[in-house]
Amino acid sequence: MATNAQEAYLESRILSADPLELVEILYQTAYRAVETARRCLRQGDIAGRTKEINRAIGALAELASALDRQAAGELGRNLAGLYDYMQRRVIEAHVEQTEPPLAEVSRLLATLLEGWSALCRKPEPAWTPAPPPPAELEYPSQTWSA
Repeated sequence: MATNAQEAYLESRILSADPLELVEILYQTAYRAVETARRCLRQGDIAGRTKEINRAIGALAELASALDRQAAGELGRNLAGLYDYMQRRVIEAHVEQTEPPLAEVSRLLATLLEGWSALCRKPEPAWTPAPPPPAELEYPSQTWSA
C-alpha cells in the first residue's frame, strides 16, 4: 500500500512539475536508486540491487536525453559525458558487485542535486508595503440618504 501511495505522490508531483523540477526529480530518483542499490549490495539482495541499478540507469539516461546539447554548448557536452560516465560506473558496480563505484556515483549525484535544487529554489520576494496613492487623487464624496 505504501508503494502505491508513494507512486501516486510521485506521479502527481511529476504531472505538476515545471521543467526545472522534473530534472530535480530525476536527480533525486537516481540518487535514491544508487543509495538503495548500495544497501542491497551490502545485504546481498541481488533482485533489489538489480531493480535499483536499472532505476538509476534509467534516470541517468533520461537526464542525458533531456539535454539540449546545442543550446547548452560546452556545459551540455560535459553533462552528457558525466551522465555516460556515471552509467558506466553503475554498471561496473553491478557486474563486479563492488560498492566503490556506487559510492562515487552517489557523491556525484549528491553534488548535482544540491546545485540543481539551489537553482530551483526561487527566492521569496521581499515584502514591501504598497505605496500610498498619489496626493492628487481625489475620491468622490458619497452622500448617503436614508
